[in-house]
Amino acid sequence: MRTVIGLMLLLLTGVTVAQNSEFKVAKGVKSNIDLFNAEMRPGVSCYRIPALVTAPNGDLIAAIDERVPSCGDLKWSKNINIVIRRSSVNGKSWLPIETVVDFPLGQSASDPSLIVDRETKEIFMFYNFMDLDKEKDIYYLHVVSSKDNGKTWSEPRDITHQIALPGWKKDFKFITSGRGVQLENGTMLHCLVNLKTGGHIFGSDDHGKNWYLINKAIKPFNESKIIELTNGDWMINSRVQGLGYRYVHISKDNGASWHSFGDTTLIDPACNASIIRYTSKKDGYKKNRLLFANAKRVKGRMNMTVRISYDEGKTWSDGKTVYAGSSAYSTLTILKNGDIGLLFEKDDYKSNQFVSFSLKWLTDGKDKLRKR
Repeated sequence: MRTVIGLMLLLLTGVTVAQNSEFKVAKGVKSNIDLFNAEMRPGVSCYRIPALVTAPNGDLIAAIDERVPSCGDLKWSKNINIVIRRSSVNGKSWLPIETVVDFPLGQSASDPSLIVDRETKEIFMFYNFMDLDKEKDIYYLHVVSSKDNGKTWSEPRDITHQIALPGWKKDFKFITSGRGVQLENGTMLHCLVNLKTGGHIFGSDDHGKNWYLINKAIKPFNESKIIELTNGDWMINSRVQGLGYRYVHISKDNGASWHSFGDTTLIDPACNASIIRYTSKKDGYKKNRLLFANAKRVKGRMNMTVRISYDEGKTWSDGKTVYAGSSAYSTLTILKNGDIGLLFEKDDYKSNQFVSFSLKWLTDGKDKLRKR
């Protein structure tokens, strides 16, 4: 009883918890694996900023920052690498850590994000780059790609000149971590933040050969995710500082203009979150479903929760708590067996937990996945 009362007080007051031994991943959650923690490789301070995607062959690819000298962000660390782990069994077991991006000391890569091109089967991984010895505080935007489901990766490409304006050279700008999206027409879209000008969308119409910026600022905007609604509209779900809830931006004209509003039902402590499509009636399923994961708190990064929407994000379920303790950045994907995969930062960034669960668990058995 004392533990229950204590948890209620914490949820009400917004106080964070340093020790989370009393918290356990929710009953009914399947795979429950710590994919990345500092004890896995000598000299690593921490692993942060997870990204997760399902490859064309059904394999899972989890990417993350490997922060070596300290847990500091890009502008404060001379040695951050991008590493991955892969699973071919729906996340039940994983291959060892593999390094994808590793620059010489003094140069760092951070904030991985992923897009899968379902037509060419190529996987694109974006990250932000800085040379702290030669150009401290100057952010560059890079991409690598894989044509074999994440087994091998291309050399880095600098696409800063394609997706950032010349006047932004000294601005604090970054591609948001997690994942972007591919529209039904094949266009790939992703979110870019310039803390001076606002949020922006960039994309590719030629399967990643070239990228372009949609030069329309969106505010308020921080780390964000974009999806396509079933009517063709674009919807962005955004982290916003100091409000205690998420912001939503909708465009009906391919990003030329945006309608923005706060969604006070999606409470949030200003933290990166995840939103993805689960099913669409257009694909022959009975229901349209969107999924949303975040630390469901007004203050304090705790209470990792997953919600479901049946009306294209107009309303959301109360959600199911995956982990009530300290939890921060999160990223969702759909597994090849139909389950839902979630990778999130856990216990004050000490670990990065992968869990999976069924639609039945998420909806308490009130929803069934089936074709029409």
